Amino acid sequence: MDIVLKYFSEFTPHQLKQFAALKDLYTEWNEKINVISRKDIDKIYTHHILHSLSIAAIADFQPGMDVLDIGCGGGFPSVPLAIFFPEVNFHAVDSIGKKLKVVDAVAEGVGLTNLVTEHTRVEAIKGKKFHFVVSRAVAPLKDLWQWSAPLLRKGNAAPLPNGLICLKGGDLHQEISESNTRPRMVSVFDLFPEEYFQEKYLLHVPKL
Repeated sequence: MDIVLKYFSEFTPHQLKQFAALKDLYTEWNEKINVISRKDIDKIYTHHILHSLSIAAIADFQPGMDVLDIGCGGGFPSVPLAIFFPEVNFHAVDSIGKKLKVVDAVAEGVGLTNLVTEHTRVEAIKGKKFHFVVSRAVAPLKDLWQWSAPLLRKGNAAPLPNGLICLKGGDLHQEISESNTRPRMVSVFDLFPEEYFQEKYLLHVPKL
């Protein structure tokens, strides 16, 4: 928890309580349904929560916005972001239903009212539009953009243009080239200079 407060400080008492509760909730549920590697659970605040919040460091989602989390797994980045932005609507989807059971339980455990889950593949989502799509290490950028583009609203409602924001790692030159997109790339290590974040990046592809 201290690592989160090292970089973010303007939380309400309720938000602090929510963030503090995540470790025990995920530890309990991870023993039933494995969504976080065993070695990572003790480092959840750095490896998962702060990593997810790097999106909040570059994107100031506005009240009433709709954000889709593709392949949310155990709820990253959507759960930390939903705590951070309590007036933003988060829609988390995954093709593996048991993972969503963990997300629902954690969301209920911390009292989140702005996060809903759906057991589906992103390609099956119809009739909905979002200001942003977020994702963490789910698929190549080419696929993420192909899935996201039809679901995104055009606009600049936030300081950052509407679009896809994904968390990636390693050498991304070939992946970006194959995607036929021109993302803005931000080093997570530049935002949070911790060893774990070396060679981890945020990619933002605007909906033009």
